[in-house]
Amino acid sequence: MRAQSSSSEGAAAEQGGAGDKLLQLFMGDDQDVAAGNMFVEARIRAAFYPKFENDKSDQQTRTRMIEMVSRGLATMEVTLKHSGSLFMYAGAHGGAYSKNSYGNLYTAVGVFILARMFREAWGEEALKMQAEFNDYIEKNRLNISMELVTAVLGDHGQRPKDDYVVVTAVTELGHGKPKFYSTPEVIAFCRKWRLPTNHVWLFSTRKSSSSFFAAYDALCEEGTATPVCKALEEIADISVPGSKDHVIVQGEMLEGLVARIVSRESSVQMEEVLRNFSQPPLDGVDCDLGPNLREICASNSLDEKQKIKAILENLQSSLYPDHSDWFGNSGLDAQSRKADESVVAYFLQAHPTDYATKKLQEMIRLMKQMKEMKPSSFPASFKCYWNYQKVDSLSNDNLYYKMVIHVHSDSVFTRYQQEMKKNQGLWPLYRGFFIDVNLFKANNMKTTELSEDSNILLNSIEGSLDSSSSVKDGLADEDSNLMVKLKFLPYKIRTFLLRNGLSSIFKNGGSAYSDYYVRHMKSWGTSESKQKELCKLLNEWAAYIRGKYGNKPLSSSIYLNVENFKRKYLGEAEPFLEQYAKHSPANLALIRAAGNMVQTENFLAILDAERDKKDGFLPEHVVAPSSPTASLDVVSKIEGLIVFFPGIPGCAKSALCNEILKMPGGLGDNRPIHSLEGDLTKGKYWQKVATERINKPFRITLADKNAPNEDIEDMCGTTNAAAVPIIPDSEGTDTNPFSLEALAVFMFRVLKRVNHPGNLGENSLNAGNVLIMFYKLYDGKSRREFESELYERFGSLIKMPLLKPDRAPLPGDVKNILDKGLSLFRPQRRKRGREEPSNDSYTKEWEKWEKRLRKILFRNDDHLNSIQVPFEVAVKEVVEQLKAVVKGDIKTPDTAKRRFGNIFFAAVTLSQADILGLVRKVAEKDTAVKKFLNGLKLEDNLNKVHITLAHKSAHGVAAVASYAVYKNQEVPVSFNAFFYTDKMAALEAQLGMVNGETIVSRNDWPHVTVWTAAGVGPKKANTLPQLVSEEKAKRVAIDPPITITGIIDFY
Repeated sequence: MRAQSSSSEGAAAEQGGAGDKLLQLFMGDDQDVAAGNMFVEARIRAAFYPKFENDKSDQQTRTRMIEMVSRGLATMEVTLKHSGSLFMYAGAHGGAYSKNSYGNLYTAVGVFILARMFREAWGEEALKMQAEFNDYIEKNRLNISMELVTAVLGDHGQRPKDDYVVVTAVTELGHGKPKFYSTPEVIAFCRKWRLPTNHVWLFSTRKSSSSFFAAYDALCEEGTATPVCKALEEIADISVPGSKDHVIVQGEMLEGLVARIVSRESSVQMEEVLRNFSQPPLDGVDCDLGPNLREICASNSLDEKQKIKAILENLQSSLYPDHSDWFGNSGLDAQSRKADESVVAYFLQAHPTDYATKKLQEMIRLMKQMKEMKPSSFPASFKCYWNYQKVDSLSNDNLYYKMVIHVHSDSVFTRYQQEMKKNQGLWPLYRGFFIDVNLFKANNMKTTELSEDSNILLNSIEGSLDSSSSVKDGLADEDSNLMVKLKFLPYKIRTFLLRNGLSSIFKNGGSAYSDYYVRHMKSWGTSESKQKELCKLLNEWAAYIRGKYGNKPLSSSIYLNVENFKRKYLGEAEPFLEQYAKHSPANLALIRAAGNMVQTENFLAILDAERDKKDGFLPEHVVAPSSPTASLDVVSKIEGLIVFFPGIPGCAKSALCNEILKMPGGLGDNRPIHSLEGDLTKGKYWQKVATERINKPFRITLADKNAPNEDIEDMCGTTNAAAVPIIPDSEGTDTNPFSLEALAVFMFRVLKRVNHPGNLGENSLNAGNVLIMFYKLYDGKSRREFESELYERFGSLIKMPLLKPDRAPLPGDVKNILDKGLSLFRPQRRKRGREEPSNDSYTKEWEKWEKRLRKILFRNDDHLNSIQVPFEVAVKEVVEQLKAVVKGDIKTPDTAKRRFGNIFFAAVTLSQADILGLVRKVAEKDTAVKKFLNGLKLEDNLNKVHITLAHKSAHGVAAVASYAVYKNQEVPVSFNAFFYTDKMAALEAQLGMVNGETIVSRNDWPHVTVWTAAGVGPKKANTLPQLVSEEKAKRVAIDPPITITGIIDFY
């Protein structure tokens, strides 16, 4: 909280000291004696879902979710992601909380809006219902989590039209581990109390779940609320509209969707809830609700404390009558509410009174240990505050606190989840995590009774609770937590590129901003055409905002600093975007919505018209489909393969490449294999590889060099190649994909090299430094993140066995010398293009370390040799995996094919050779057709041969997405007639069946466009049947019909 006026500072300090003195009295002079009769009772007061990251990539998670739904094991639930802040409410005495704090502006705003929602819902009954609501959730120890959406707490993707909350979770805290209500239970609870609910869709079949992900891919670069909700309405098995319409209260700009796996009974439960609980009325919608939040904050805009006071004074509610969390209570003032830091230590030392307290102690003790081991990699804190609502119960023997577990980085959740896998009894680490703590002392007799009672209680329930099955609703833990967040590009443009990019614009300049937004677009997999459009927009934005505020840092302008500007950036961004959108329909299609310049329906019509104009409705010259189509059982021979090594020197890549080159028959598919060794290649290595790939694109290239992923990924797109990474198999650490054992083995191998062509061997004086430099390049990335990124980018991954599973631990002296080297290492700094000279003492320290490293590693050579998997075994396993990639048992889609999104239509893809052969057969039997085809170069027109099934602009997203269930499936296509005029030609098609279902095209006339004259769009081929009926075109029957097999895919 901000400081009060200076006149109250002395009193506040006195009051703050009173709390510390109370703690000192509690502990007494003999702290050992105090600890012996000190007890603690802890209760979770507020908690939101744990931050969960899937162990698998998004694509793997999608596949697993669809598989589970298909097998009837689960239902997939999808909800809208409103753009706001976490707000939690546990009743008038339970408290109001934001993500990592309470008693602040966020909680004041949250309480105000929640009270306003009650008045809107219940009208004159609001005060009575608020009191009943408080009684109910406090009696049942419930915590209500909400998305708090408001314009007064900073801008996101779009300034909301109204200030509101949407309930996202109801948590039953009880006296133990929190239990989260299922979504049907949340809907029932909210309808009973007339609380705002979110829009929910349920998908319970393979077709609907597959269609959902295809719909997202079709909309990910242009999705806003109206088209997204419309598509999901058509696809979902059950739809439950929210009581707050996103378009009405927030606007068209939609942050994203959250898809997660829930119980297979969810659909039945939801249907029952919808039968028993109808959408409640809003009795107070026409009542005078008093000044709204924006009016209150506008008149108190300078001081946060003034805002809080004004908001609470205008509450007009029995919802939260006690304001002590904001302004203090009795002898404890709000600004001095933080208790002595030793409270956490006393909390851990005290005897737990029950099982829940013991489990919370276990959790916090573990987190403190992890933080103490490596503070920088475990950014979390434990803050204790006096519980003002218990101030009347405070005494020398009885203290009450609120503990806030503040997680500063998502990496903490990841590390903690890894610990949970080792210790199944650990409780989860929640977001928005608040605990009520009661420390108290007992006399000697009471101490003995409490200790005996608590030990008996803990022992009796420990086994039964912690040995319980890790199955939830019939799902294993890893499946019950499956979730994927899907964000839309229009929102990301505003939030991540316009707003968050301001720091780069003002602090580092235009070039840095360009690097910033290009990096983000590549990481999102944004299509190349969209990237070009965005580069133009973002460069104009940078020029506009720098031009308006000058080229000086923003802090010298009317805003205090860049961060302050970010909070209100839409004041500048909205007018800029509105003007930019007016320049052309293409700009409007990119921006999607700005201000109130167009209605949604008009906007969508403009967008569709622009698309039709751009691609002629049925594009023949389009990018490759989003997945392999040449064959389902082998990697396409029309493309090459790059085998590369993201690793560290000493991982045996050169030796492996030599073994592969010596293999008779290569990898079994007759493509030549070529290796380019980095240490023997002069000049820029990756340029040489790219040149080799262009000159001989169909061969397999072994890139024998430690590889940067970005270079390989770009090369795949420019040289028509797939790529597969080979990495050493290592457990890794929390912050590095390679373990210290792996690093020790790599160093040992390097130091045993003789006559190494790259001079990194036994005679290299700085070999250890070089390997640590490579090791440090991967810092900040866990093994899971490392592997997931590779899989996302390249579609598959080969692991080269390195360490034996039953090995002895790494000797202490080896671990210590590696730790010393890692702590000693610092990157070479550059000054004006030159490396700064090293400090003499630092250089000598390194020389000393290098000598000790060699001595220690060679002293442990028996151990380092014994823990390695034999090289011949490793080679055999890698070769088997490589052959599986080449054969197609492990799919390796190239970068362009693997990208999500940018789907425009569904189609049956056909072989150009098959269609050309069919047309020649028709010509052989019909001289008129033969004469017509004479001189035409059909190959130039048949770039991507397909039969359109459904197109986004003509048939809608849901229609296109409905073919997702058949994706990559073969379908027979029967051709029974050839149509032609002097302007175009096409083959009439009849689609066959897939898995017993007939494939039906949404086009009135399924066909393959064979040829069009210059200036004639492929769309015109749809008119051929009409032209035949008007005798303006000719139809030649194919009797008997010729059948060709195609593959269903997306473009």
